[in-house]
Amino acid sequence: MIALADDCISAFYDLKTTSLRVSVFIFLIIHHSFSPLPKRKHTMKHCIKIVLLAAIITLSWACQPNKEYIRTEGLIFGTIYHMSYESAEDLSDTIQSTLNAFDWSMSTYKEASVISKINRNASTDTDVYFRQVFNKAKEITEATNGAFDMTVAPLVNAWGFGFSKKDSVTASMIDSIMNDVGMDMVQLVDQKLVKDRDGIMLDGSAIAKGFAVDVIADLFEACGVDNYMVEIGGEMRVKGHNPKNVPWRVGIDKPIDDPEVLNRQLQEIIGISDIALATSGNYRNFYIKGGKKYAHTISPFTGYPVSHSLLGVSVLAPDCMSADAFATAFMVLGFEKSMAIVDQHSDLEAYFILDGENDAYEIKMSKGFEQFIIDNH
Repeated sequence: MIALADDCISAFYDLKTTSLRVSVFIFLIIHHSFSPLPKRKHTMKHCIKIVLLAAIITLSWACQPNKEYIRTEGLIFGTIYHMSYESAEDLSDTIQSTLNAFDWSMSTYKEASVISKINRNASTDTDVYFRQVFNKAKEITEATNGAFDMTVAPLVNAWGFGFSKKDSVTASMIDSIMNDVGMDMVQLVDQKLVKDRDGIMLDGSAIAKGFAVDVIADLFEACGVDNYMVEIGGEMRVKGHNPKNVPWRVGIDKPIDDPEVLNRQLQEIIGISDIALATSGNYRNFYIKGGKKYAHTISPFTGYPVSHSLLGVSVLAPDCMSADAFATAFMVLGFEKSMAIVDQHSDLEAYFILDGENDAYEIKMSKGFEQFIIDNH
């Protein structure tokens, strides 16, 4: 080893870069751990081979693309998206084109979208996005005993929160619309959506945004991105760590009546990784008529906006589509029934903000949620 080092030392210090010298040094250690020492007359030739191989190793290191955190944002579904991901490649154009394709499937504001054609009975054809959303919706409907229901679309429209103009609501109107509400009246047959009644319409707003988050997260996974945060209109999915090498920091808003989001305040900060988060509440999307507040969460059981002490709920789940749908269902059910469902699902955690006494908030959460809360925020 010493003899070899004596013969190679001049060649070693002739190397132009520190990284190449390091490569040679590492190679020498590895090589002489497993190889017999060459004879003296062959050592110089041996050194040249070592230097050349080290150069190849260094070149391969240099050719590895440098990953950095990239931030991108844009508009989709009438809201803003924010994303941060560690990658050697800017995926902004791919992200936007993927979201646009999804929008043409599930947007009730595009007349030519898959869901819009189904709603006006112009087509029964579905695509892969629609089928995934619909199948998950059926699953969540069953898990929540009917509290999650995509067929509330005509009710949402009637109350002024949907994709068509608000009607003057009457009790007889709601009773009539309720005949067209029920997930048991729609099913997929040979990739076509079959309705029991022509008046049935689907509203994907409480689940599609969460699935769009999953679609982009899956895109990152396919591109080998290990650390990312995908957020669309407040629904998000994260993996790995943020640029500071810690779990992603996420704020849970206080349920302040603030439709324009001009006075946003945080109730809690959590640190999460490898999980999805969705929040639902009635403190932003509402209107006041005749001195009465009408919230956007419509009960598929009664046909009327919900009215109870639950102001907002944040749900953690493995995928954002599930978190999104469960959060909406929990706003329908209220705290006690929702907590019972969370307790039955080991992969769900939830954080509830209730209307307490003297204008105070009452906080309740599932046992597993506490581990995500960051103290002293």
